[in-house]
Amino acid sequence: MNINERLPPSGSEALVDYGHGEFRVVRPGAFVRCAITGAVIRLEDLRYWSVEWQEAYTSPEAVLLRVRRSGRS
Repeated sequence: MNINERLPPSGSEALVDYGHGEFRVVRPGAFVRCAITGAVIRLEDLRYWSVEWQEAYTSPEAVLLRVRRSGRS
C-alpha cells in the first residue's frame, strides 16, 4: 500500500452540520456519504459540501451534477 491508498473507514457514519468554510460533527463517526454517488468520504478527506442542502460530495464534478439536477445551472 502506498501513501495514496487508504483502508476503508471502520466505524459508523457521522452526522455533520455543514457550515461556510467548516463543518461541525453532531454525531461522531468515521465517514459521511456523497449525496450524489453514495460513496464513502472519510471525515479527514471531506472537502466539498453544500450549506444550503446540508450534503457532502466526493468531488467538484459531484457538486456540479447536484447543481444541474436542482435546475440552477
